[in-house]
Amino acid sequence: MSAEANAGENAEENKAIVGRWFSEFWGKDFNPAVIDELAAPDIRFEYSLHAPCQGREQVRQFASKFRAAFPDLNFWGTADLIAEGDYVVGQWEGGGTQTGDAFDDMPIGSLPAGTGKTMRFTGITILKVENGQIIEEIGLDDGVTVLRQLDLIAQA
Repeated sequence: MSAEANAGENAEENKAIVGRWFSEFWGKDFNPAVIDELAAPDIRFEYSLHAPCQGREQVRQFASKFRAAFPDLNFWGTADLIAEGDYVVGQWEGGGTQTGDAFDDMPIGSLPAGTGKTMRFTGITILKVENGQIIEEIGLDDGVTVLRQLDLIAQA
């Protein structure tokens, strides 16, 4: 098999891994087991709205805390995944309503329990996949929109 054909096959495999991650980690039907299955033990996980995480346990704690505050949390892809080499890029949209626990993993402000405030926003995530596991997930989200929707910053 040529190197180009092999790279294309790896790109498709990587897109399948990321597609499953987006569905089971970020989708409405959260599957916590997907963290141990698809995240590398020392995964680097960063979004502009949240404190960076390193490793499966920190990612698990982040997901548990986020979903405890926003029980209906759901994100979905808004375009086909793009893959090149070890990298997969996805566009997404989603959000949820904060009907659960207090939440303080934001760059400014915090939310007491059960505010009933809803966030809905978009973003782009770049993931790096090696040997069938996600070693990096770096996302850029529309944090200003979220912070306004949650009344953590004033409307312009």
